[in-house]
Amino acid sequence: MRNIVLIGFMGTGKSTVGKRLAQSLAWDFVDTDYVIGEVTNLSVTEIFRRHGETRFRSEERIVVGRLSQQDRLVIATGGGTVVDPRNFEVLARNGFIIGLHASLEAILSRIGHKNDRPLLKGTKEAIEKLWFERQACYAQADFTVDTSRKNIDEVVNEILGELGRMTEHEFTRVSKN
Repeated sequence: MRNIVLIGFMGTGKSTVGKRLAQSLAWDFVDTDYVIGEVTNLSVTEIFRRHGETRFRSEERIVVGRLSQQDRLVIATGGGTVVDPRNFEVLARNGFIIGLHASLEAILSRIGHKNDRPLLKGTKEAIEKLWFERQACYAQADFTVDTSRKNIDEVVNEILGELGRMTEHEFTRVSKN
């Protein structure tokens, strides 16, 4: 099998689900935001504050390129990673893309009060606009799970069920498209 890539808006559960999914598969888990922080020695918030979103997206593109060359990874992407079509293409070439979706209400209740996400510092309307703008990017996933009313185990089991229905040939074929 190739990589499994989790995409979706902030707060859909990509990191939490990714860790549990990787554990279930006995694969390695990687969070792109964490790797970017390791490479730059700066938090995502600090990169945005000091250098802006353009610099962050540049670092993100490099990390995505490196991770996509590996195998048997569960990769949790940042919420804006696949807004760049080049990132989506690179990840899809060697990965099965799983979209995690949550309603705007669920997202706001999960993370609306946190200050550690640079793009969620605006008004509720600004967050809603960003959420709507990104939905088409997330809709490109090979498979989508709505996490709005599911716990981590339910989401992981749904993903494992979908992966179990696929043969190795199907998984490889989907990964290369």
